Amino acid sequence: MNYFIIALKFIVAISILNVWLVQNQKATRWRGGNAQTIIEEFKVYGLPVWSCYLIGGLKVLFAIGLVVSIWYPSLEEFSAMGLAILLTGSILMHVKINDPLYKSFPASLFLAMCLVIAFV
Repeated sequence: MNYFIIALKFIVAISILNVWLVQNQKATRWRGGNAQTIIEEFKVYGLPVWSCYLIGGLKVLFAIGLVVSIWYPSLEEFSAMGLAILLTGSILMHVKINDPLYKSFPASLFLAMCLVIAFV
């Protein structure tokens, strides 16, 4: 089971870091509304631009925390639950603007993975 949890940590962390540090200026099929960038997506949700930087910073911090928790297990639950809370917010924002259900899929999948990491 330990290797499974480690794999989940890497999958979640690399995916979150990819979205926020590599793909943040690129259009993807998962972006809310018709947004082309993360900042545009937050505007579609009706959120201020500063919240994009705050949430992005927290997601990057928690993702790094998941990787570091492989060696420092005390960070595991904090990092996984921090991401779970933020991912729940992502799902709710998609619902708020009536996005098609498929746009919430990545956030839902990573939410489930974070809950497994935190509670298994």
